[in-house]
Amino acid sequence: MKKTFLLIMLSILLIPCFVKAEETNNNTEIQEENITENRESNINEDSTNIEDNATDTNDNENNTLNEDENATENNTNSEENTNNENSTDTSLIPNATAGVLMDATTGEIIFEKNKDEQVAVASMTKMVAQIIILEQIEEGKIKWTDIVTASANASGMGGSQIYLTTGEEMTVEDMMKGISMASANDATVAMAEFIAGTEVEFVEMMNKKVKELGLKNTYFKNCTGLDEEGHYSSAYDMAIIARELLKHEKILEFSSVYEDYLREDTDNKFWLVNTNRLVRFYEGADGLKTGHTDAAKYCLAATAKRDDLRLIAIVLGEENSGVRNSESMSLLDYGFNNYKIEILKTTDDIVKQISLDKATSSKISLVPLNDIAILSKKSADTKKYTYDIKVTNNNLPLKIGDEVGKIIVKDSDNNKVKEEVLTVTENVDKLNFLELLGKTLTDMMVGNMNFV
Repeated sequence: MKKTFLLIMLSILLIPCFVKAEETNNNTEIQEENITENRESNINEDSTNIEDNATDTNDNENNTLNEDENATENNTNSEENTNNENSTDTSLIPNATAGVLMDATTGEIIFEKNKDEQVAVASMTKMVAQIIILEQIEEGKIKWTDIVTASANASGMGGSQIYLTTGEEMTVEDMMKGISMASANDATVAMAEFIAGTEVEFVEMMNKKVKELGLKNTYFKNCTGLDEEGHYSSAYDMAIIARELLKHEKILEFSSVYEDYLREDTDNKFWLVNTNRLVRFYEGADGLKTGHTDAAKYCLAATAKRDDLRLIAIVLGEENSGVRNSESMSLLDYGFNNYKIEILKTTDDIVKQISLDKATSSKISLVPLNDIAILSKKSADTKKYTYDIKVTNNNLPLKIGDEVGKIIVKDSDNNKVKEEVLTVTENVDKLNFLELLGKTLTDMMVGNMNFV
């Protein structure tokens, strides 16, 4: 007992000498490491002709199958598209006011038409509302099982709706079904009031999110997209918003479903049919959001994925739902027929490990904050790439999402082609005094102490 007491006292006195400075891998000097990797990526081509009966009734999207206009969708021919180098060829979407085709992984624009023109976007506005709802879920502020009570204001909304009655209770999950599939205005306002107290305050949250995304041509006056002066966005901004929404993968569990039910175990069973017909008729389509008002005409943010390539197609200002669907598919066809994506590193790929001293973890793994991918023409050869890994910050504490360095991708000519932030795979904190004392004693007993 006496020896143990003396050992503890000796340890306390010698801690300043025993605890060495953080190792070379744990300082703030830039560390560089070159890695060479070559991956083969083959994307299968597939061109599909689609016939879709699509109708929107009233002033907004309807959620029934009582369709009274038939539209035959003529997809673009793959042979004609293969060698088309002009990404601004407006013949792809001649009827749209504006449009964009974007690669979801890299954010690169493949096609554009009047991409920054400020126009009404109808219910595509609801994508920002969906982002906020999903963030609230992920942050633990609300749960899918929470009960939302519809106010008179929410139940009184016109246009697309799930016919909420004042005082009706519905889960957050069912409300999200109504927003995602039926573009329900009443469900959107009910969720806005549930999260922020009032629609006005929720719209302030939406505009704050728009600013965070760095968008210059978007401003909202309401959360539903109903026509209102001063409520606008652009094709490019809508593509960025869609890309942000897709980062919350849960959205696809709602947007990809063609039909479902609400109030299923009641006498008031309600049939939901997705206003986005592409999820049923276009290969790989699993979202994302339709829109229709008098001012906006017919709009669509469509997304589809084939192999590793996910595309986002935006069309605004179409004359009817048939043309909207057809021109959206023309954009998607153009992308899938002409482009391929090579995923170099995913967010699960550990690119480096660094040692830490006086930390809750002795080693920490570094991964890209976002997937690293190269978008190229299908005709382009597969290239070799090297990686420079630079660690610029290891100051404790570190949290998942914190920037700790960068990974720079270079081609065979040593030109930088990509740069991505590196983050950590777990939260790491400093050891407190007792934890540091315990670690010191343990190291002494097992002979891990370095007295130099």
